[in-house]
Amino acid sequence: MDHAHQLVEFALRSECAEGGFGWLTDDGEIDRSQGRALWINCRMTHCAAIGSFLGTPGARSALDHGVAALNELFHDQRYGGWYAQVGWDGEPTDTTKAAYPHAFVILAASSALVAGADGARELLDNALEVSSTHFWDEETGTVVEEWDRTFTYLDPYRGVNANMHTVEAYLAAADALALTKDPGAEAQVELLRGRAYSILDRVVNREARANNWRIPEHFNADWVPDLEYNRDRVDDQFRPYGSTIGHSFEWARLALQVHTILGGAPSWIPDAALDLYARAKSDGWAVDGYPGFVYTTDWDGTPVVRERMHWVLAEAIGAADAMSKAGLGDTSDDVRMWWEFTEKYVIDHEFGSWHHQLDPTNQVSSTVWAGKPDVYHALQATLFADLPLTPAIVPALAQRHTHAQR
Repeated sequence: MDHAHQLVEFALRSECAEGGFGWLTDDGEIDRSQGRALWINCRMTHCAAIGSFLGTPGARSALDHGVAALNELFHDQRYGGWYAQVGWDGEPTDTTKAAYPHAFVILAASSALVAGADGARELLDNALEVSSTHFWDEETGTVVEEWDRTFTYLDPYRGVNANMHTVEAYLAAADALALTKDPGAEAQVELLRGRAYSILDRVVNREARANNWRIPEHFNADWVPDLEYNRDRVDDQFRPYGSTIGHSFEWARLALQVHTILGGAPSWIPDAALDLYARAKSDGWAVDGYPGFVYTTDWDGTPVVRERMHWVLAEAIGAADAMSKAGLGDTSDDVRMWWEFTEKYVIDHEFGSWHHQLDPTNQVSSTVWAGKPDVYHALQATLFADLPLTPAIVPALAQRHTHAQR
């Protein structure tokens, strides 16, 4: 919990007087050569909501600050949705409307609503409407990837990353709405959880199962996998070539959360989560002579990008905690080993937060990620062991806070 407070305190240093949150450098200063990205602003708003329940000084005001930026600075008042990036003059520098950051708008709004932030309900209702109208594809039971600003041109690419975070967002929104006890909320909660399961079924039960539990990440408009996608850009930040180790761990955890919230159904989920976890661990951990998780592998498990990303480690910890809570085995040795690695190599004991990238020999690197713009994965990793599988993190913290007051 001490480390969780430290991570929130580091994150709050990204708050900008101009609105929203900026990209942080290695030493925790705002990097003004980087624009203000929607996904970072959403994640920092979510982290501020967590901090508000942890009692971190400044977290509540940062939460209101983040919600205001999402309702105003990033919101496209003319065409709806949210700009992908805003410059320091307040003008959008990337007007695309993509499912990935829009999922984080839902997550941020859900967390803010549970924390009681002004404008959070308006933000959540708007975000869910945009998601349902423009991103949800009823025919495939998934979300589409990216529109232009006007929601006129739809990119034919379909991606697993955006769908994964939409599952996370829908589950969080359903939990937040369930706490409101508003009339009509029950139907919306059921709808969101059903859509989360629909995405999970396609990605894990169909695609991962058919590919030896290495998840295909990239698809065309008909959901035909493109296993060669980005072979010439293997270390892409969001669309790397091959199997992404960290995503397998995330899907394993999300699968168990869906299984729990649906009352232990359907029966295929626990075994699938175990298979994803086992494949990611065997393909990813210490496979090249040094401890640490490689970023990606080829389709036969051969490492492709051997750099170590902090978020992969965080998601491995989260998945291991989920396995234990679901009664699928004792993963305490894994959790202990990965936290020891985190303490030794990844936590920056001088400047704070986690180094976002290490090279294959566990020296600090920046070929893919420069600076420390994100504490979302690391902060959640500190909390998974202490919270139940469901509800989502902020609703769970709210429930614990309520019980403590009683």
